[in-house]
Amino acid sequence: METLMHTCCAPCSVSCIRQLREEGIEPVSFWYNPNIHPYQEYKARRDTLMAYAPAIGMKLIVREDYGLRDFCRAVCGDIDHRCGRCYHIRLWETARYAAEHGYGSFTSTLFVSPYQNHELLRQTAEEAAEAYGVAFLYRDFRPGFRAGQQEARERGFYMQKYCGCVFSEEDRYRKQIDRDLKQPEKIITE
Repeated sequence: METLMHTCCAPCSVSCIRQLREEGIEPVSFWYNPNIHPYQEYKARRDTLMAYAPAIGMKLIVREDYGLRDFCRAVCGDIDHRCGRCYHIRLWETARYAAEHGYGSFTSTLFVSPYQNHELLRQTAEEAAEAYGVAFLYRDFRPGFRAGQQEARERGFYMQKYCGCVFSEEDRYRKQIDRDLKQPEKIITE
């Protein structure tokens, strides 16, 4: 049995693929991540996945959409709650693609991350599944997160430092930004 697996990056996919294959389910990786910015980050994650998939005999569908402007428009009204909108964009597109291309189910590597809002992800995926008439294959992949990350390091994968959107990158540097803002004005002369 195959399932369409929305894939955010190769490192997060490692333990998900292993678990699904152990269950007799063959994941077909679906790259659709218009939330990842800047372009060099998007490219590094995509290219790592494109190298990994054939190395493990996994089919990969790459839906190119470097969607900086559309993504920013979609989340700009409520940046603090952007993750829900981001989940919606990616999981609804995955469900649509699954339904239109004959997949009986879909899932996502997002369910491996202990940093994501697991319940909101699940709710969003279930709504998308109902809307498109395709099954959502729920798995809590989080128990395999650390082992998958370790294997990804051993394989020499590009390992990102933030979830992907420019706002999460800002969050990554928040303490440094706050410290810099507390510094007195700097005057630079030639």
